[in-house]
Amino acid sequence: MVRIGRIVCPVDFSESSRRALERAAVLAGWYEAELVALHVAPLPFDVDSMTRDLQSFTAKVVAKRRGLQLIVRSGAAALVILDVAREMEADLLILGTHGRSGVRKLVLGSVAEKVVDEAPCPVLTVPSAAERSPDPPLFRHVLCGVDFSEASRRAVELAIFLAEEAGGRLTLMHSIEWSTDDRHPVPATFGVNLYRQSLLTDTRARLAELVPAETREWCQVDLRAACGDPAAEILRAAEAEGADLIVVGADRPGPIDRMIFGSVAPLVIRQVACPVLTVGSRCPGARHEAVPRPAHFAGPAERRN
Repeated sequence: MVRIGRIVCPVDFSESSRRALERAAVLAGWYEAELVALHVAPLPFDVDSMTRDLQSFTAKVVAKRRGLQLIVRSGAAALVILDVAREMEADLLILGTHGRSGVRKLVLGSVAEKVVDEAPCPVLTVPSAAERSPDPPLFRHVLCGVDFSEASRRAVELAIFLAEEAGGRLTLMHSIEWSTDDRHPVPATFGVNLYRQSLLTDTRARLAELVPAETREWCQVDLRAACGDPAAEILRAAEAEGADLIVVGADRPGPIDRMIFGSVAPLVIRQVACPVLTVGSRCPGARHEAVPRPAHFAGPAERRN
């Protein structure tokens, strides 16, 4: 079992952060986790006044929630968010974004990327276009982009847990960056098409190795290999199939790779309309506890009935 015991949610009093806090509250209730609302204030600021503002904002979103902690800090947004996540030993960070139009000032551009890249725990980004969190907050279709990095393998672990819990559908996909040009087709005698099919078959086999046998008893598992830009393929599949959640690893590329290719996680976060769960390269991995599945898990027999 993956353990989610403490959730930290930065808010800037915007509508997008309101949506993120709503989802954080529902998730915290479902997992019986502590919820921490964090506001990063600009300098100069009055701590008492800002705390009252934070209290007023959270009271409208999270009515009478016991155990809610409020933190007001000042400084560079990304650094403060990361510091608080480490201090609180957070299991999950939840950030509100503006979806297709980019992220709000609190987590804009390099700030968002820094949080995703360096967070000590998984990060759930919630675009303002995302639907309100259902109660229970189950993700019926989890789409996980896989690049076989260490962070990606941790992402698969979380994706499996969430899909099993919902008794829904898990899609693992890997995209091979394959250049095609229809104007200059390659003759079949070159064997390129056979090589391409061999790569796709091998990729599906590698994806299958990531899925424990018992997972198929708890949820439907689809393994998908594609050719093309990874971010574009993830976005295309998520929109076409109505994914409730995208899960990706966020291994940090080197400066040259970032300049030329960018990073898949930020590209997906900026353009998708559903929540995205990222596991950064600095994330130590999900905590586990050897406990039985809770009552709200619907076992295979119950789901068949």
